[in-house]
Amino acid sequence: MMNIYDVTIIGGGPAGLYSAFYSGLRDLKTKIIEVQPKLGGKINIFSEKMLWDIGGQPPIMAGDFVENLIQQAMTFDPTVCLNSKVHVIRKENELFVIETTNGECHYSKTIIIATGGGIFNPIKLEIEGAEKYEMKNLHYTIKGLERFSGHNVLISGGGNGAIDWAVELLHVAKKVTVIYRKEELSAHEAQIKKLRASGVDILLNAEITSLLASEDKSRIETAVIRQNGHPLSIHVDDIVVSHGYNREVSLQFAPGIEPEKKDDYCLLSIGQCKTTVPGIFAAGDIVSYNDKVGLILGTFQDAVLAVNSAKLYMEPGANQYGMVSSHNEKFKERNEQILERRFA
Repeated sequence: MMNIYDVTIIGGGPAGLYSAFYSGLRDLKTKIIEVQPKLGGKINIFSEKMLWDIGGQPPIMAGDFVENLIQQAMTFDPTVCLNSKVHVIRKENELFVIETTNGECHYSKTIIIATGGGIFNPIKLEIEGAEKYEMKNLHYTIKGLERFSGHNVLISGGGNGAIDWAVELLHVAKKVTVIYRKEELSAHEAQIKKLRASGVDILLNAEITSLLASEDKSRIETAVIRQNGHPLSIHVDDIVVSHGYNREVSLQFAPGIEPEKKDDYCLLSIGQCKTTVPGIFAAGDIVSYNDKVGLILGTFQDAVLAVNSAKLYMEPGANQYGMVSSHNEKFKERNEQILERRFA
């Protein structure tokens, strides 16, 4: 028997997660399809960084913020499909059919696309044998700062990601060395200034050319770099490579239902996060419109607009917006439980 959903959200990052919460608030049967093995989207790449720019939220570790988003998204028990990569979207009669690369088909009355910037994969070192150290002491992201405590850390890269990690590690690692293949670092000026003031070794016009293993071959012990044409060996406990990401954009649409795009990627909103295809909506980094706010907080508004538009697409006579949480009967029992725990 075909299982039909009111809303299927493609993408489990902040925009997708808040869309799931708000969709449940509006009594819509909801599914999330996420290509990664866990929810959270791109924020999982920098889970140890602090977030300061979300209204009403004190500074919070990105990983903790994601866990809060996931908990909120599960409030109304949406169906979640992980490790599921959408290949093509087509339409049969009044239903959208979402085909995944593993051969599954998902059926939905509406779709909210919340795929952000696409599927990001780190640009890796093109050095023979480097891959065998990825589960040891060669890193393309940082999952926890504590593992670098007292270590000599070499960071390769000069953009915002690399320099932010270098600053984060200043008070954790024994020593931090930054190398960058260009003549000048390209990160935010304030972070570069902080890094230079700390006395960190910054080697420009430099790149890793080879890796030397420890005696037991289990870890990288020495990174051989070339700076201005001259070789230099650096003892390392860990190497963090931050050379950016390759973006994979594989989502396809059947003829006749492909939304109009801006700059060959972002989906153009014609208002209220509606795409040019009726029944397909978009939220987060994937959607483009005038006065777009490129911050996490902006994704929440996109999610609300997309869900409300989906609701009205299916039920033209429905309220334009969902009732605010402070007056919504859906939360009455939960509010009582929270208050009981607070004043117990």
